[in-house]
Amino acid sequence: MPIRISHTLLFLLLTAALPLSACASSAPGDDRNDGGTIRFVITPFLDDPSVQTPLLELKKQLEEATGQPVQITDVPSYSAAVEAIRAGHEDIALVSGFAAALAISTQQVEPLIAWPGDATSASQCIVLEDSPLQSLADITPETVVAFADPASESGYFLSLHLLKKAGLKEGEDFSSVFAGSHDRGLLALKHQDADVACTSAVFTAMVGQGSPLFPFEEGATRILGESIPKPIAASIITNAGLSEEKRRALLNGLPEVFHHDNVDELGVYVDGLPAGVEPVLDPGDEPFQPYLEIAALADVDLTEVN
Repeated sequence: MPIRISHTLLFLLLTAALPLSACASSAPGDDRNDGGTIRFVITPFLDDPSVQTPLLELKKQLEEATGQPVQITDVPSYSAAVEAIRAGHEDIALVSGFAAALAISTQQVEPLIAWPGDATSASQCIVLEDSPLQSLADITPETVVAFADPASESGYFLSLHLLKKAGLKEGEDFSSVFAGSHDRGLLALKHQDADVACTSAVFTAMVGQGSPLFPFEEGATRILGESIPKPIAASIITNAGLSEEKRRALLNGLPEVFHHDNVDELGVYVDGLPAGVEPVLDPGDEPFQPYLEIAALADVDLTEVN
């Protein structure tokens, strides 16, 4: 059954996040209320409050690269980020390729920059080492699969595509839960609240590092299946009414900030971008079309957001 991410759901996600932001509501492209400030909405990468995300460093680098003041708003999900852009509350967001495709399908959001994906698997569905499940074929209707978020590319969309290709239908051949984030899904597996966790391959590569993003030691988990690569590794989206002044500043400055040379300073905000891959400026809609084809196989209708 296709996902229906309604305007109501997106609005609720957005309004739940608004207290985190001091931005005033304004029409897309209207800079009168923000003094030319670039409004950047960003999603959290994990729930552990002991892990610091480098928001101040990101703000500093963005202001230096664009020559404009920058305001960063933290929201709880990709869905909230997409709605914030579409509604004109924010100017830009760094999101997954899937979230960008979803946003572009509204015809009120445009891709500003896109990083093409590489040839590596995007997501993995894993189990605990002592699980009786040895392959995807062993999954039964009683199996509980933990996904990250309905709008997560590696934590749901591509994982669902993987399971669908294995002949498994959500709600019939397995049960599913949305943990709310990648780290929560992995904790559900660790505490045996789920039998399988599907997450980004970026996180499974952190095994044995003591990271809260992947709280397992070497040998504690096994991979049941791996998804196809991402068509688009990441994208920066903007509302269709972004002023020309901001657009020029962002196109000039963003590739300088979101570059692997800054991985030590910006950490998680750069580490997920493919190394050695140049971003495409003003890519248009065409690079995102493969998501529509993948969505058809996974029974996910991106256009339902319209």
